[in-house]
Amino acid sequence: MGVRLIKISVIYFLIGVGIGYYMSTSHAYNLTPVHVHINLLGWTALTLAGIIYILFPAAGKTKLATWHFWLHNIGLPLMMVGLAFVVYGNESLLILTIVGANLTTLGVLLFVINVLKNVKQPVEGE
Repeated sequence: MGVRLIKISVIYFLIGVGIGYYMSTSHAYNLTPVHVHINLLGWTALTLAGIIYILFPAAGKTKLATWHFWLHNIGLPLMMVGLAFVVYGNESLLILTIVGANLTTLGVLLFVINVLKNVKQPVEGE
């Protein structure tokens, strides 16, 4: 699970950098919230989750990890597409932002539970 999260996180990184590049070259910064959320929740959070799952493989092999992966990676794109429309004044897809934010938040909550439950100090000698 860890490697999958790291690999998908670099796609979010590329998208976030692409949005940042577009904004800086066009001098139009409407998409700043999308850029920030993709970089934080996509690139940074998923990279760190992937590293945690690699360092603590028991946590990466749980159903919680699988649910975290899918909820986060379905919710975040939905939230970002909806948010992109909203920042340009079109609220017709606000529901995507709401649904996506809820799915992503639920995924993060499951990640937190997984870490608290399954990330343990290694026993000496192992």
